[in-house]
Amino acid sequence: MPEVTKLASPLDIGGVTIPNRVFLAPMSGITDGPFRQRAYAHGAGLVVSEMVASGELAKGRAGCDLRIRHSGLPVHMVQLAGREAEHMAEGARIAAGEGADIIDINMGCPAKKVTGGYAGSALMRDLDHALSLIEAVIGAVQVPVTVKMRLGWDDNALNAPVLARRAEEAGVKMVTVHGRTRCQFYQGKADWGAIARIKDVVSIPVVANGDVGSPAEAAEILEQSGADAVMIGRAHYGAPWTAGHIAATAAGNAPSGVPESPQAMADYIVSHYEDMLTLYGVESGLRQARKHLGWYLDRHAVGVTNEGRKAILTSFEPARVMAVLREVFSGGGEAASMRSAA
Repeated sequence: MPEVTKLASPLDIGGVTIPNRVFLAPMSGITDGPFRQRAYAHGAGLVVSEMVASGELAKGRAGCDLRIRHSGLPVHMVQLAGREAEHMAEGARIAAGEGADIIDINMGCPAKKVTGGYAGSALMRDLDHALSLIEAVIGAVQVPVTVKMRLGWDDNALNAPVLARRAEEAGVKMVTVHGRTRCQFYQGKADWGAIARIKDVVSIPVVANGDVGSPAEAAEILEQSGADAVMIGRAHYGAPWTAGHIAATAAGNAPSGVPESPQAMADYIVSHYEDMLTLYGVESGLRQARKHLGWYLDRHAVGVTNEGRKAILTSFEPARVMAVLREVFSGGGEAASMRSAA
């Protein structure tokens, strides 16, 4: 996998040095502070906040502060979404004031609740308006601004090369391209080769995204796209170490901090759970954590009983959840413990 070795080298993003070229994608409701801290500790070169709605941030909506809060990592990158230039500029100023080193503009989210508000990938249907938002953000802050996009709205409007070129001319320092159109959502296979068309028309770094979860896939997307870096999203479900594992492979090193025994896995999951309860408070945190617990069980405890899974994912008592998790990964006596813990 010769292509993958370049992922171990640093990358400059508008004067900000990133130690390697394997990035954690921004994922709404997933890449909060505890998740980003874990991914970075495992060796991800760059981690990005959850998408933050600029209008809600500008209006001081509750909860937005958690999404832009500095996680204590060397590079703090915040992703903003929106359709109003005034809100995008104000959101960027607020994020920069909270210590953001890089601000990313979301022009790729396919979710109906986002595109229905003419944000996310809907902006690819009106490039003049998209550029007005880019210019507003760049004009509001002194930190580098990047853009994440898709190939286009649908197969009849594959305009990512035009958007990327115009974004670079406006002052954007990096673009990330997911190799699908908005209308594909996450169906089918990402078109890695199509990302090469964006790489051909810009001189700023291009990051390739979509269906990467292993060193072999990272090498292949680089070969097909010619991209400078890779960004990985859904492969991190239940495995926050995925980007770090690929970066370590690129450098010829062993992965860092990946749990290697059932006991270590239980400790890891419980620690993640506790960090989420601390961040959100118990009432919200136990609900926020359930999707992560489900993914951990899917990946690492395929033999868990239905009774045990239900206890972990429905209990309102954190102590019980943690006790059942430890019992699941300890092996014997699981069913009896599940009944008592439920």
